[in-house]
Amino acid sequence: MSRRALISVFDKTKIVDFAKGLVKLGFEIISTGGTAKTLRDSDISVIDVAQLTSFPECLNGRVKTLHPKIHMGLLADRKNEEHLKQLQDLGVEPIDLVVVNLYPFKKTIQIPDVDLEKVIENIDIGGPTMIRAAAKNHSSVAVIVEPEDYEKVLSELREQGEISLQTKRELCAKAFRHTAHYDALIAEYFSQTTGAGFPEQLTLTYEKVQELRYGENPHQRGAFYKELGNCVGTVAGVRQLHGKQLSFNNINDASAAIDLLKEFEKSTPAVVALKHTNPCGVGIGNTLFEAWSKAYEADPVSIFGGIIAMNQEMDEATSKAISKIFVEIIIAPSYTKKALEILTKKKNLRLLEIDLNHSIAQRSSWDLKRVNGGLLVQEPDEAVIVDELKVVTKQAPNSETMKDLLFAWKVVKHAKSNGIVVAKNGQTLGIGPGQVNRIWAVENAIRQSRFNVGGAVLASDGFFPFSDSVETAAKAGIKAIIQPGGSIRDRESIDAADKAGIAMVFTGMRHFKH
Repeated sequence: MSRRALISVFDKTKIVDFAKGLVKLGFEIISTGGTAKTLRDSDISVIDVAQLTSFPECLNGRVKTLHPKIHMGLLADRKNEEHLKQLQDLGVEPIDLVVVNLYPFKKTIQIPDVDLEKVIENIDIGGPTMIRAAAKNHSSVAVIVEPEDYEKVLSELREQGEISLQTKRELCAKAFRHTAHYDALIAEYFSQTTGAGFPEQLTLTYEKVQELRYGENPHQRGAFYKELGNCVGTVAGVRQLHGKQLSFNNINDASAAIDLLKEFEKSTPAVVALKHTNPCGVGIGNTLFEAWSKAYEADPVSIFGGIIAMNQEMDEATSKAISKIFVEIIIAPSYTKKALEILTKKKNLRLLEIDLNHSIAQRSSWDLKRVNGGLLVQEPDEAVIVDELKVVTKQAPNSETMKDLLFAWKVVKHAKSNGIVVAKNGQTLGIGPGQVNRIWAVENAIRQSRFNVGGAVLASDGFFPFSDSVETAAKAGIKAIIQPGGSIRDRESIDAADKAGIAMVFTGMRHFKH
């Protein structure tokens, strides 16, 4: 009895060569629709599914392979005598190999303004059913869902006369990942379009971009996966122009830098310097070089080995300045020819290009934090201020001071909690991130500044539980504070600010970042 392979693929990459290889090894080919035509056009003999089942394709092709003569051939356990007898009694021949990939649901939902009818028609039914049937019965039936596995299967058939059980198990695992990924895409699409909120079960799916040399530390393995859909404006959508492969920490830091950079209008040159996901220097100016100078001078020590992101084209003057120090990564929307000539001389410097022309890239609705035994899920923190700012002190900030307050507030949103940012004239002067109490964060931000912070402003990502933070800021000469407010002891902080002649503004919104 000849061995049989059922081939029904949307992606026809390498399928003709693979089918020819199977025919040379004595396989009969069963196929449907467009796949059958492709194979016949290449002079490959094909048995139509309709011929095998004695039942025509119907419902505009929705029903082709959903038939007992197909699924008995897939699901019969070759070690079970009763199964084999039923095949014989019902005149069904077993199928030894299934080669299936699915309708392009992912590509379909990425079409702008795609209509629901087109989406529904690209939900594959027969394909996943055959894949799952073959995978369940993988000890008897091999299943292939990706062209990259064709050559391995042909090699084993040529050299051993059969596909090893180990390979069948590996193909089985890949097949179930394939259908799980496909179903997760469909579930996510309908959950988003129907506004499901937090669903009863959350099934997430990502595609592997690359395996990494290691994870956060050298003893940890690591890989990078991206969300599906439009990744423009995210670290998953950058284009690398120069330098060695990004590491786990590079990708994590670059994502944090991009998130902070997006807080600033593209019309205002802005430069973000970041280290270990915390900003160490941020500057805005009339030119890119001015913004860079402010970011660098804010903390020329911590920037060593860090990441620099900017929202304007990298120019010659800025590239010359940056080339004098060691940084891991530069992120920019574009680079002048001269800037590239200068920066590509540094072999280990990674140069990334990012498209910032989209206000926000399409992304998952969820911000995810892995904990042992579970997953914390929340909406992403995309807002800056919920309502109008509220001046709560006798002293009110003037327009220039308010600009500095809002600048500092945007930066502190991206500093680890407890976070404090001191700033003046569109430049961070001191950042105190990741402290276990707020007064330490205030003290660190002031102490680590290279500048006299007199006349500067201070931003706090959370409210002041006591007046000590205000009193410390007053001693350093801080003239204005922006904070969420909402403490039961707000009055103490307000009174301390009034006593020191400090303007204080409440945002009504906190920005914890753990």
